[in-house]
Amino acid sequence: MIALVWRELRRAWSSGGVMLPIAFFLLVAILFPFAVGPDARLLGRIGGGVIWAAALLAALLPVERLVAPDVESGVLDQLVVRGFSDAGIAAAKMLGHWLGFGPALMAATCVAAALLHVPGAAPGTILLALAIGTPGLAALGIATAGLVAGLRGAGALAGLVMLPFAVPLLIFGAAATSGTPGAFKLLAAISLLLVAGCPWVAAAAMRMGRG
Repeated sequence: MIALVWRELRRAWSSGGVMLPIAFFLLVAILFPFAVGPDARLLGRIGGGVIWAAALLAALLPVERLVAPDVESGVLDQLVVRGFSDAGIAAAKMLGHWLGFGPALMAATCVAAALLHVPGAAPGTILLALAIGTPGLAALGIATAGLVAGLRGAGALAGLVMLPFAVPLLIFGAAATSGTPGAFKLLAAISLLLVAGCPWVAAAAMRMGRG
């Protein structure tokens, strides 16, 4: 299992799959002040929500490379023949995916918070919310990748599948950054539910793909 996680992490960094989501995330943070104007107070008030929306969209970008290449090359079939369960493979991919983009995204958040004039201790709150919520985003990414693997137009379909289920994370993540009571608990509950359930969804999708 550790080897599978390491393989996913190595592939993410060696193929440049991490750089595109992080570049997209920072580009949103750079361009957004040009759209709403230089009002630092306004930017500080909405900065947490902007960061969460950018993080959600950035997490969607690498979905096509998470499962589909292994389905096309027969790697998943070989892993199953060697005794790995589909759920175990999906869980390893989920952990590797999160390790590949989660810490880098949180590091980029420090830059984005400065660009958006997020005040005071709010960047720390945003980082804590992302640390809680990004595992849920990684889980959703793996489940979506399993569902759209091998389909024509998988990129567009991935957005249609993933974004509606990610809305609760976005709502409670943005609420947590603004100090809404109980938002952190709800964010953690949703993220935990996704982490626990999405590998089984991905596993079922991969089994159907092989059938």
